Amino acid sequence: MSEKKTEQEEFWAGNFGDDYSDRNVGDDWIATNAALFSKILDRTRDVGSVLEFGANIGLNLRSLRTLLPKADLAGIEINAHAAAKLREWGGAEVIEGSILDLDLDRRFDLTLIKGVLIHINPDRLADVYERLYNYSSRYICVAEYYNPAPVTIPYRGHEDRLFKRDFAGEIMDRYPDLTLVDYGFVYRRDPNFPQDDITWFLLEKR
Repeated sequence: MSEKKTEQEEFWAGNFGDDYSDRNVGDDWIATNAALFSKILDRTRDVGSVLEFGANIGLNLRSLRTLLPKADLAGIEINAHAAAKLREWGGAEVIEGSILDLDLDRRFDLTLIKGVLIHINPDRLADVYERLYNYSSRYICVAEYYNPAPVTIPYRGHEDRLFKRDFAGEIMDRYPDLTLVDYGFVYRRDPNFPQDDITWFLLEKR
């Protein structure tokens, strides 16, 4: 893995990221993610490959495997502890390293990022947007905390570790050939399949 580029990357590659991976586990997560992704995938066609940015231990990819049993799945993950757990699962290609260093010679039908843009240094968001766009051959899915204007809020006692804004809107402004296919919100108090107040957006290249 190459040298980290931001304080936020150092944070997630270290002990805090290890603890996060150990804390967020279980079949309940896979079930609620499958409910979310079934809605998103229902608005797509012929998705045969997915690249997830910030895959952690693979809770999203495991959910996608149940919905896309024949798809080529891959995930990039900066935390070595999480990447090892993802690798143990064996259901997806694991790219261990920084999103900011991602350099591939292929594209995927769908690029996905969920709960990761909120932790990216705002000065480097454009670099992540570029990779989400460039490595997608058709669809981009963004599922994050939403706010119409950029804000920074404390995260588990840490400053400058969680940022909210209109990520999808910024991506569409940057790449005008993208169209908004659909979007939705999943409330943390949903009685069946809760998410952490996530707003998702599905974009498609024209």
